[in-house]
Amino acid sequence: MHLGVEEPIRECQYNQICTHNSSPMDTPHIKKKKNKRKWQVFPGRNRFYCNGRIMMAKQTGVFYLTMVLILVTSGLFFAFDCPFLASNLTPAIPAIGGVLFVFVMGMLLRASFSDPGVLPRATPEEAADIERQIDANNGPSGPGYRPPPRTREVLINGQTVKLKYCFTCKIFRPPRASHCSLCDNCVDRFDHHCPWVGNCVGRRNYRFFYLFILSLSFLTIFIFAFVITHVILRSNRTGFLSALKDSPASVLEVVVCFFSVWSIVGLSGFHTYLISSNQTTNEDIKGSWSSKRGKGNYNPYSYGNFITNCCAALCGPLPPSLIDRRGFIQPDTPQPATQTNGTSACPPNQVQSHMGPGRGGSSLRREPQTSLSPDTSSSSSGEIPRCSQAS
Repeated sequence: MHLGVEEPIRECQYNQICTHNSSPMDTPHIKKKKNKRKWQVFPGRNRFYCNGRIMMAKQTGVFYLTMVLILVTSGLFFAFDCPFLASNLTPAIPAIGGVLFVFVMGMLLRASFSDPGVLPRATPEEAADIERQIDANNGPSGPGYRPPPRTREVLINGQTVKLKYCFTCKIFRPPRASHCSLCDNCVDRFDHHCPWVGNCVGRRNYRFFYLFILSLSFLTIFIFAFVITHVILRSNRTGFLSALKDSPASVLEVVVCFFSVWSIVGLSGFHTYLISSNQTTNEDIKGSWSSKRGKGNYNPYSYGNFITNCCAALCGPLPPSLIDRRGFIQPDTPQPATQTNGTSACPPNQVQSHMGPGRGGSSLRREPQTSLSPDTSSSSSGEIPRCSQAS
């Protein structure tokens, strides 16, 4: 109805208003953020594959070289030497070689793809608590005060062992643990970082590493011995040059095995010595339990005999991983709840607006604004209606 006097026209802009009676077709779809897994924000320098199931070091080029050498040498042996040896000597030769090859590859992949025993870093609260403990133990500081080195001492089987503080992980490392500079992680019972397997060697994969190099030594000696046997048997029939022409791959196998067998067998012998004395490579290089450090210095982790030490290193229970790399990161703020009928739940105090007839044309009546829940964002529950007056 026109009254002759033009009232100012109010243009009201409304966004999404959430009500309990809205149908699933009328309610906009709320996009849920997909939670990240912990391996995606892992602070170390490791690489993860298969959604965090495989964990390796960042530098894996030498690991692929190891794979190529084993696969090529074994493949040439099974393709060119085994048929002749199986028909002229015994079919057990390719069978034994196949078992050794499968075992070697299994131990290599197990040592390369598993968590070596990475220790989780301290949370900000834990790091602050450790700092408070260190400050309380050191006493008041004054001008010219120099804090002592951050170490703690524990007694293990009568031997005093120092626990060093890691400034990267913000923790006091457990006994026999060390920080790997290449992977940027503290590793429990750290032995060494092995580029040939593309991973650190620690408490959780040391047995697989040892079984890998030990079985690889047997496989290398096995291939080297039977390749020479193959060449000798062919030479007795057709001559040496003819034997090399008939099986040219044997020459490559002999060269590869000859130059690699010494290092592999030597490495296996060294780690056999370490296992028999229950030491790590890191401890042996540093001379941690050497008698040169003192008459009373001894290895507190040794059980005293060869068999028990070997059983402890190879047959003991395997500890679980401590980093939970495939777990989900918990969000800081809870997400808005979703009802079973597909509509999003709204707080009981809602912002409502009503348009109705009034004097002098259209008028706007707004309910008083109510405080929104802190867990409700503007993108999910709608914004408060904003009115702008236009003359």
